[in-house]
Amino acid sequence: MKLRSFLSTAVAAATLLTLGLPPAQAQSSYKSEYRMSLVVGTAFPWGKGGEIWANKVKEKTNGRINIKLYPGVSLIQGDQTREFSALRQGVIDMAIGSTINWSPQVKQLNLFSLPFLMPDYAAIDALTQGEVGKQIFTILDKAGVVPLAWGENGYRELTNSKHAVKTPADMKGLKIRIVGSPLFIDTFTALGANPTQMSWADAQPAFASGAVDGQENPMSIFTAAKLQNVGQKYLTMWGYVADPLVFVVNKEVWNSWTPEDREHVRQAAIEAGKEEIAIARKGMIEPGQPLLKEIEGMGVTVTHLSPQEREQFVKITRPVYTKWKSQIGTALVNQAEKDIAARKK
Repeated sequence: MKLRSFLSTAVAAATLLTLGLPPAQAQSSYKSEYRMSLVVGTAFPWGKGGEIWANKVKEKTNGRINIKLYPGVSLIQGDQTREFSALRQGVIDMAIGSTINWSPQVKQLNLFSLPFLMPDYAAIDALTQGEVGKQIFTILDKAGVVPLAWGENGYRELTNSKHAVKTPADMKGLKIRIVGSPLFIDTFTALGANPTQMSWADAQPAFASGAVDGQENPMSIFTAAKLQNVGQKYLTMWGYVADPLVFVVNKEVWNSWTPEDREHVRQAAIEAGKEEIAIARKGMIEPGQPLLKEIEGMGVTVTHLSPQEREQFVKITRPVYTKWKSQIGTALVNQAEKDIAARKK
């Protein structure tokens, strides 16, 4: 009877796993809630991606994995540059993180912040969906997290409260809010600006008070945050860097799930990433760029650089690009340049 009882239990457990339902002993290690860190809330494409991922995970796992969103990087007192370290340490269970914010801990992520590396959306896709993306995921895995999918924050365009910017000379002395990245400091210093490191939570009051003149962010961030209401009246479309996002899970958390649930979480991340990218690009890839028309309608002066004008910015930041290429890894940057040159436009 004991043998029969044992065999019955084993068969039942195997059946549960086949159905994607973990046996009680595996599920008992599951948390009642998993904490997802985000820099911004669901009014932004980035935060919306987190909401989509959480909902898909709950659906695919039949409610076994429940995720709560913590926007404003509230789990680490709003310091977005500490997010990756907190994720590795288990303070955060999962996150959709910015390659910019995590670059101080993972130097190869600075690749995406090299000034004027990626000239168009096809260039971003050539990197994240190709050999470079695979290499970055391997690097992140070795750094202590489980990367699952790519998302996108978008091209970071320049805004300020003082005047239109068409040449590097127009940036002289402008106090520009940046994230805490040495590469950003080098780039904006080369352009003659006064880069000021500041969290996003602190930045908006600083714009309103005039303590900071400008910032650089995707247009979806501009509209969702209503930056035209805090003095950001001049916008320059220069496409100097784009900011891919990465869907990741803490390794201990990942290993606590059954293989079936891991696959559910991975597929949910891939699907959510694709949807989030579409949301982030909405209004920018359509003919006429309707999102820019909307911004112009808010009383913002939009400056489009000619190829010759943009080249001035490229030229003046080239020493920064060269310096950081060796720090990031010459082979990785060369691969990126190769893939971008071969992209399908």
